[in-house]
Amino acid sequence: MSIAEVIGVPFILFMIFVAPIWVIMHYRSKHKMGQGLSDQELGQLNDLAHKAEKMADRIKTLEAILDVESPKWRSQHD
Repeated sequence: MSIAEVIGVPFILFMIFVAPIWVIMHYRSKHKMGQGLSDQELGQLNDLAHKAEKMADRIKTLEAILDVESPKWRSQHD
């Protein structure tokens, strides 16, 4: 068996079976990425953004309470 046969047979099998599936799957995933977010994903993103805004408001409130009750709390933890 020559080196060309040892390398050639797996290469040919790869080109016939694996490469076409690989190319199809690659472009299918590219197409899905180009479509953007689905309605469900957009809803989840909006929900998370709303929760993050509420959390930021709560943190500001807690910091204001701590500033009144313990004015030196920031210097102790920074």
